[in-house]
Amino acid sequence: MPKITYVENEGKSHTVEVDSGLTVMEGAVQNNIPGIDADCGGGMACATCHVYVKEEWFDKINKKSEGEDDMLDQAYEPNKFSRLSCQISVSNELDGLVVDLPKKQ
Repeated sequence: MPKITYVENEGKSHTVEVDSGLTVMEGAVQNNIPGIDADCGGGMACATCHVYVKEEWFDKINKKSEGEDDMLDQAYEPNKFSRLSCQISVSNELDGLVVDLPKKQ
């Protein structure tokens, strides 16, 4: 089972196992990770699951889906490594993935 590390804005990290086939957002919600609100439940209708993917992982995750950039425009301080965690599919290849959480959602 892949391990994903979520790093809060203040630096506290949470490493959890997430089943392949789930999303990074679902892994956060199932493990009560603070800082991932996921108000729309993964429907890509909000930006409350915004994360910053560590640069070394950015090209290893699936590409942005259509419309994700539009939602990221609504996120708090998006940058070139911003993604909606509901759009990142977990697979064995992502074992060790690290995402940083923004100051607020």
